[in-house]
Amino acid sequence: MRDIAVLQAKLIVDGLRDLVLVPASIVAGIVSYQLLGLGKQSERWINLFGALENAPPDLEQMEPFPEADMDQLVGKLETFVRDEESRGTVTNQARERLEKVLNAINRGRR
Repeated sequence: MRDIAVLQAKLIVDGLRDLVLVPASIVAGIVSYQLLGLGKQSERWINLFGALENAPPDLEQMEPFPEADMDQLVGKLETFVRDEESRGTVTNQARERLEKVLNAINRGRR
């Protein structure tokens, strides 16, 4: 029960952090990566799923997510879109929208 209560408290803290970081990241993402460092440090500090260390040893650990992380998936999508554009299979309107999104993603990755 303790681990469940601690998880709930961590979820609340994590949600509050997100409420602050989401709007702040839009502004700070344009200026610098310092907010990303702060977010990474707070993520480690919150240790949202740390209670898993207290789980019984016979608990089956599932791997439901692919090996690739979100940055790698975005990179693959970006490559796909650029390949489609180079083949001329993307409409002008779609190209403009995709370029806008990809530029925003690239700014966030820098």
